[in-house]
Formats: sequence, structure tokens, C-alpha cells
Amino acid sequence: MIGNIFDIQRFCVHDGPGIRTTVFFKGCPLHCPWCHNPESQKSELSIAYYDKNCLFCGSCVTVCKSACHSFVHAEERTAGYPRHLIDRQKCIKCGACASACPSGAIEALGRKMTVDEIMSEVQRDQNFYKNSGGGLTVSGGEPLMQPKFLLALLKAAKEKGIHTCIETCGYARTEVMKSIVPYTDIFLFDIKETDNTRHEMLTGVPFEPILENLRLIDSLGAKIILRLPLIPQKNLRNKHIENIAKICADLNGVFEINIMAYHTLGSSKYTALDIKDEMQGAEAMSTEQKNEAIASLTNYLKALGKNIPVK
Repeated sequence: MIGNIFDIQRFCVHDGPGIRTTVFFKGCPLHCPWCHNPESQKSELSIAYYDKNCLFCGSCVTVCKSACHSFVHAEERTAGYPRHLIDRQKCIKCGACASACPSGAIEALGRKMTVDEIMSEVQRDQNFYKNSGGGLTVSGGEPLMQPKFLLALLKAAKEKGIHTCIETCGYARTEVMKSIVPYTDIFLFDIKETDNTRHEMLTGVPFEPILENLRLIDSLGAKIILRLPLIPQKNLRNKHIENIAKICADLNGVFEINIMAYHTLGSSKYTALDIKDEMQGAEAMSTEQKNEAIASLTNYLKALGKNIPVK
């Protein structure tokens, strides 16, 4: 069984308890404008270009079968340096240019991997998992877009006694959610917006099926950490925070809530991928705003009789 993966990161400490290896799946059904991993949005290979690294050697031109790469002639140069152009409409995403590039100016983001190949990477740090309470975290993109491969990977991890987490937006078929609950120790469940209309406007999909899936896994005994990406220009509003508390009032499995403060560190990826950055010029969430959100949510939860730590 083959999966589409765009990265594997070892020694992660923010993707669940302990020291973890995080496997990032490609493909996502949501289109959040603040996404800090835009290379994960499409299932197919993504080609990134970093202008500062380009040697203008022409290696990519030589190997590209689709004639995607070209260089501006000397007399047409701007700002005193050559310019590398990529016709992304012609690109068939074969990755030949990235393989030929000697300086890393072109990077192919995404590769096919088997469960065994991933597990060989994951098991390298099994001693660290045991000592720290860590394990495997599957993230994305959205892991649930590759349900059969995800299930096979989770089963393989559990067979090796490895703790498992899934970071998910929760937008998937009901039967998919049911199938993975027995093999998932903790769900890192993202909620982008609690108003259905606003959620669809921001992400392209409605919130109602996500909420239904959250309630489903809770009813099946799942352990859940809610993760709330808060963006000042989009969803940082009091009603959204109040709604989160109301949702938690009816759940038993939520044992922690994480405020995910919006940052601008992913903006350079949009340039490299030649994708429009809808958040260009937006300000990151300040420490004061994050602290206010934590305090507000904590107070709403206490008023509803819920003592869930908010971090």
C-alpha cells in the first residue's frame, strides 16, 4: 500500500505527548487562507522554487521534458540579476528538475512511501518514545484523505507498541472516523470556526459534519485535545470562543485545549510555490491576544462546570 507523504520530522515535541515522529500526509479538503503548510494542500507532488539559491546553471532546462523552465535574457533582466521562470501550467510534476538542481533551488515536495518504509523511520526512535511517553503523530494536510493507508499505518504502529496521535480537521466520512478510533490514542482535533456559514466561507467546507464527527469519536471513547487556530483577522472573536466552551460542555473525552496562535512563518512557502498568499500583510497573533483568549475560554468553561486546561 502506497501513501503520499511530504515530510517526516523526528524529535517533535508539540504534536502530542513526549518525543514524537510526525508524518505529514499530502492533500487537504479545506482551504484555510492562513495555512502554514500550503505544500500539503494538493495530493500530487508540489514543486517549490527558491530564487536566492538558484545558480542559473540551466540544469533544470536540460532535464525538463515539458519545457517549463526558462531564463530571462541579459538585456531584459531586472534588478541586476537573471530571473528563473517556471511555467507551472506546463509542469507535469515529475520532479526531474529538483533531482538535477545542484543548489537546492528547486525542491520536490511529496513522495510515495509504503507503510513499511515509514515504520522503518518511525522505529528508529522507539527508545525515545518509551522514555518520554511519545510515539507517532500523523498530520498533514489531512490524514483522513488517505483513509486506507492511514489505517494500515496506525495498525502497524500499534503492533509495535507505539503510541499514536492524529492531527485532523475532522472533515471525513463517518465510517472513516469509526475505523481509526480503536488505533488512535489521542486525536489532535482542529476547529477553525464554530459558525457554519463562516466556516464554509473561510475553509470551503461546512462545520456541521466536523462537529458530528467530533461528537462521534467522543461517544466512542476517544481521547481528544482540541486545537484552536486563532487568527486576528478571521476567527478571533468572542462568540467563537464561547461556542467552543459550549461544544465541550457535551463532550467527555476532551482533556486539553490548545490555542494555536497564528504566525507568518509560512508566508515564504507561498512565494516558493507560486501560490497567492491571502494573508499577505496580516499581523501575527500577539502574546497579549493569546493570553486573553486563554483566559476567556477558561472562564466560559468554568461557568459551564468544565475544568479543562487551556494552553
